[in-house]
Amino acid sequence: MDWISWLIVGVLALAVVVAGIVVIARRRSLPPAPRRPVLPSEPETSAGPDAGAAEPETSTGTATLERPEAPSTRMARLRRRLAGSNNPLARGLLSILSSDRLDADVWDDFEATLITSDLGVGPTQELTEALRRELAVDGVSDPAHARAVLRHELLSLVGPGVDRSLNLHGADGKPAVVLVVGVNGTGKTTTIGKLARVLVAEEKSVVLGAADTFRAAAAEQLQTWGDRVGVPTVRGPEGGDPAAVAYQAVQRGIDEGADVVIVDTAGRLHTKTGLMDELGKIKRVIEKLAPVTEVLLLLDATTGQNGLIQARVFAEVVQITGIVLSKLDGSAKGGIVVQVQRELGVPVKLIGLGEGVDDLVPFEAEQFVDALLTD
Repeated sequence: MDWISWLIVGVLALAVVVAGIVVIARRRSLPPAPRRPVLPSEPETSAGPDAGAAEPETSTGTATLERPEAPSTRMARLRRRLAGSNNPLARGLLSILSSDRLDADVWDDFEATLITSDLGVGPTQELTEALRRELAVDGVSDPAHARAVLRHELLSLVGPGVDRSLNLHGADGKPAVVLVVGVNGTGKTTTIGKLARVLVAEEKSVVLGAADTFRAAAAEQLQTWGDRVGVPTVRGPEGGDPAAVAYQAVQRGIDEGADVVIVDTAGRLHTKTGLMDELGKIKRVIEKLAPVTEVLLLLDATTGQNGLIQARVFAEVVQITGIVLSKLDGSAKGGIVVQVQRELGVPVKLIGLGEGVDDLVPFEAEQFVDALLTD
């Protein structure tokens, strides 16, 4: 082989080496291939009801987590939402304070206003009689005294000494279980999402159970709320057994040492007996694993008497331990707080004040009354 041939071979070898270096450099400059995400383990269904059914899915989402507002700062909005100029009940109460003289016509108008504000006939008569007795001599000549009397009597109706705390203490190291019930249209799934935010703000670990398997997109909606604050959601196939999903959610909470499990339920019409029986079944199945520590009935504060009918029917199926009133802002009449507590003998524990994600607050009798009496 002459020198020209050796030169050609050398050039080709050099070209191969250079090409290899270029390929290696390009590979190093490329971003790494995406790795398959590791999914959280799904709960087994063999130990629960309806073994062999499709396993509920569990998700914690991948969205950037939000920081919920601290419950203590939410109360500042209560006065603004329930101010006297916006609330029918408040306007009726304040009408007494603005009257020059308290004659029969004023008291008749006052009673009518309270009754139409969903306070109820019995509480209205009690409040009116107490005010007439207290203000019989001085009337409203001393506005400060009249306001103090009105506040005292109204507060006694609302119930200042009632324990309104949520029972979030599970037995034997198991999580507390909160079952939320109510009819369609009350904002039940949204309220559960807001309640999860309240608990996360209190540094509690939460598992959500999407046991409303009959409403389209209910599970997806609940999971979205959970993903926003890093709370896992156990869900099942659409149209699946709600009791099985509830069971799996509680089992998930036990396995992971969660503080609270909140279970959503179907909100179909309370007049359908079979559906109410199903609600009772969900509670019984859950209690094979852990006691239900709270049964919260969600009522739309704007529905008035219809809300009371709903409350009676639900109370016959499950033992209601607390009431959550949604939409208790300027559009609500406010008196439903007193009437529904008397009807069921259980306290209002939470109120929803608006559409914001952190507009669910613990109900406090004094804050409520003071807000109503704010001009």
